[in-house]
Amino acid sequence: MPQCSATTERAITAGELAEYLAGELDGSADIPLRGLATLAQAGPADVAFVADPQRYRDALEATAAGCVLVPRSGTGALRTPVRAWIAVDDPYRAYGQASRWFGAGRREVSPGVDPSARVHPDARIAADAEVGPGVVIGARCRIGAGVVIGANSVLGARVELGEGSYLHPRVSLLDDVKVGRRAIIHSGAVLGADGFGFASTPDATWEKIEQLGDVRVGDDVEIGANSTIDRGALESTRIGNGVKIDNLVHVAHNVQIGDHTAIAGCVGIAGSARIGAHCAIGGGVGILGHLAIADRVTLHAMTLVTRSIDRPGEYASGVPHQEARLWNRMLARLRRLARTRGA
Repeated sequence: MPQCSATTERAITAGELAEYLAGELDGSADIPLRGLATLAQAGPADVAFVADPQRYRDALEATAAGCVLVPRSGTGALRTPVRAWIAVDDPYRAYGQASRWFGAGRREVSPGVDPSARVHPDARIAADAEVGPGVVIGARCRIGAGVVIGANSVLGARVELGEGSYLHPRVSLLDDVKVGRRAIIHSGAVLGADGFGFASTPDATWEKIEQLGDVRVGDDVEIGANSTIDRGALESTRIGNGVKIDNLVHVAHNVQIGDHTAIAGCVGIAGSARIGAHCAIGGGVGILGHLAIADRVTLHAMTLVTRSIDRPGEYASGVPHQEARLWNRMLARLRRLARTRGA
């Protein structure tokens, strides 16, 4: 993690940070802390973290960090220059909480509508929302308190954005998209594009099926750059509360994703799939349409899901990489096996 360039206004003492994290402080409570850094890069005003002090013993003994977040099991007899330790249940989670303190200035609101924005007269925008340069806002949109809409974003008709939501530049929310509170949507994301609906014709062409549904996104959702969530064909495509979607993810029409599910990059979810709550979906996973996946399912990277999963647990498919010559020999043996069985 690169060193954080937190502003002076966001400075915090070690004692205040320990209280903020509900941790136990060992050392000076008055150390001023202004940023986050790795153990190797940290300076006297930085906070670092370590999940396994014994494993990273050498790095701890060499660090110049002013404060380190450690597990409650303690640091033992380590000899280090660190002036303050904060013991917490989960150092990585505590680092995440600290990052929100130091990084809060990245998403501060400067209320007002830029003169270059085009806002339909029927749209309603909270007085303390920020609308950036080149933004287009359609008819009957509703923009909540504290919302930020980044430059050149486009909102179609009847879009709703809940309070505290943040759109990075060049986000597209097309007609009838509803987004809850405190959402973060990154650049290039498109919500509400038509789903891939076509009917074949007798002359081997395709008849478009108009997509008449919408997209509904819950509270505290984050959607990565260049991800797409298609509108439903007749009903809604639904994203539950607390869902986290990485970059370059495609969610097709009528998909339902349960609360607090996390989806890594390059995942493709085909139409009308139902994904449960608290699932973890690894990068490059493919999920076929009209399947149901239970709550608390983990799908390892590159897994292809071809049938429904009705029990929690970890699932995987695919073949790990091999040296090319070994892989070619394995394929040759599979072919010979098939021939011996008359395939």
